[in-house]
Amino acid sequence: MNLFLLLVAAYLLGSVPFAIISSRVFGLADPRKYGSGNPGATNVLRSGNKAAALLTLVGDCLKGAVAVWAAQALGFSAAEAALAGLAAFFGHVFSLFLRFNGGKGVATALGVLLGISPWLALVCLGVWLATALITRYSSAAALAAAVSAPLAGHFLVGSPAVVAMLLAMAAVLVWRHAANIRRLLAGTEGRIGGKSGKAG
Repeated sequence: MNLFLLLVAAYLLGSVPFAIISSRVFGLADPRKYGSGNPGATNVLRSGNKAAALLTLVGDCLKGAVAVWAAQALGFSAAEAALAGLAAFFGHVFSLFLRFNGGKGVATALGVLLGISPWLALVCLGVWLATALITRYSSAAALAAAVSAPLAGHFLVGSPAVVAMLLAMAAVLVWRHAANIRRLLAGTEGRIGGKSGKAG
């Protein structure tokens, strides 16, 4: 299996929209039609259905992790495996099945980090949890974790190629949260657990 086919497969895996799937399984509205409109776990949670949100979170996370683990199992290098994870991340953000308009990529990014290094994922998850507990803003937590990933990767992984992948992923995460950043600055961002719009 060559690298090109690996990246295509990883991208297609990342494109699977678990927010849509879990919402249909639990009989919920399309998450693109309420709240933030983002097909991700945080917005699905606004429906009030924690099981659907958990399924979305786990599914989106596993997409990134499986892409990296599969590449490693097939004998690809650490840098190539990280690139496969990045492809899965791009698949989630620019989903083929959602006309290239997917989620923000936080859970899938966490899965990529888990595939690269469990310690790296644990550090970034810790940053996310600490920020979320202090601020109760999921977006602020995601931004803090994204910024911390390349720095943590530098110390825990060390590979310049892998760190470059983490920088690219962090840059896209920050870009995808541009509207959230504006709302945070304006004091209008919704907090974790808050409902927004009609979800049922």
